[in-house]
Amino acid sequence: MVDLQGQYAKIKDIVDPSIEEVMNSAAFINGPKVHQFQKNLEDYLGVKHVIPCANGTDALQIAMMGLGLKPGDEVITADFTFAATVEVIALLQLTPVLVDVDPVTFNIDVEAIKKAITPKTKAIVPVHLYGLPADMDEIMALAKEHNLYVIEDNAQAIGASYTHKDGSKTKAGAIGDVASTSFFPSKNLGCYGDGGAIFTNDDDLAHTIRGIVNHGMYKRYHHDVVGVNSRLDSIQAAVLDAKLPLLDKYNTARRNAAKKYNEAFKNHPNIITPTGLEDKDSDDYHVFHQYTLNLKNVDRDALVAHLQEKNIPCGVYYPIPLHKQKAYTDERYNEADFKVTNDLVQSVISLPMHTELDDDQIEFITSTVLNFINNK
Repeated sequence: MVDLQGQYAKIKDIVDPSIEEVMNSAAFINGPKVHQFQKNLEDYLGVKHVIPCANGTDALQIAMMGLGLKPGDEVITADFTFAATVEVIALLQLTPVLVDVDPVTFNIDVEAIKKAITPKTKAIVPVHLYGLPADMDEIMALAKEHNLYVIEDNAQAIGASYTHKDGSKTKAGAIGDVASTSFFPSKNLGCYGDGGAIFTNDDDLAHTIRGIVNHGMYKRYHHDVVGVNSRLDSIQAAVLDAKLPLLDKYNTARRNAAKKYNEAFKNHPNIITPTGLEDKDSDDYHVFHQYTLNLKNVDRDALVAHLQEKNIPCGVYYPIPLHKQKAYTDERYNEADFKVTNDLVQSVISLPMHTELDDDQIEFITSTVLNFINNK
C-alpha cells in the first residue's frame, strides 16, 4: 500500500545526515531538532503553535485534556473512521456521540451533527478522512452558534488546504480551536516510528498543552496541571524535518496518481471514484492519504481476494462501523441513523497510494480491478 523503502532510497542523502546529527549530539529528547521541526511546521501550516508529541492518538487525547472537557460531556464525531478518534473520548470518560457521514465525501455529515447536539454537547471532532478536508465552514458556524469546541482530526490530511466560501484558503488543522495529527510512517508526512503533534492558534491553550505533554511541568519537578509523558523524540523530528520540504511534492504525486486512477475507472457503472479532484487549479485540496473506491453491485471481498492473488495490496478502511464495535456500542444508537456508514463498510476498497507509484503499476492495478469486475 505504501513504498517507504523506495521513498527512503530517494531521500537517504538528506535523512541520514539529519539523524546522524542527533546521534552525535545525544540530544535525544526535546533536542534542537524537535524545536526546529516545530518552528518549520508552524510556518508551513500558518498556525501559531505546534506542540509535538509521541503519536497521533496522544495528540487527540491531549487536545481534549487541554480544553478542560469534563466526564459526561458529549463529543460528536464520525462513525466512519479509525477507532482512535472515539477511543480517546472514552478514555477521558467523555461521552462519544457517533453520527453518519456524507455519501460523497465520506466526511462527517453536518446535518447529522445538527440533530445530535444536546445541552451536554461540548465539542465536535471532524475527521478529514482519506486526505479530504471536512466541510469546515459549516462546522465552524454550527460550533459558534452552539458555543462548541472544534477539534480537527488531521491525521490523514497533513498538507491539505480548505477553500472557504470567500475564496481564501487555510491548511487543514489550522481552522478549528485545536487539531491533532499523526506522523505514523505511512502518513503523507511520516516518520520512522511513532510521532504526532497538536496545532492551535490559541496562546493560552498552547501553554496548557505544552505542560500536559511533559508530565504537567513547565518547571522541572513543578507539576502545575495533570499531564502525561508524550514527547516526539529527536530522531523522529530529524526525519520529519528532512521530509517536510518535500510534503507538497509528495501530495502532488499522490493527487496525480489519483487522477490516473480516476481516468481508468471513469464512467464505469460499478465504480464510484473519489471526489476532490474537481478543482483543476488546486493541488492541495484532497491529498489522498488513501485512494478509495465505492463499489456498486460488486463482491468486494472477492475482489480483495483476487487482488491478493495478483500480489496487489489493497485495504478496507473501515470494515466495521464504530457504533457496532463491541467497545462502543450504545443503546442510544438507531441503525436508521447510520445508513451511509453501514453501506460504505460493505463497499469501499482502497488501492495502493504513495509517492512512488508509476504508470505501469497504476495500469496493472486498474486493469486487474476492471478485468475482475467486467468478467463477473
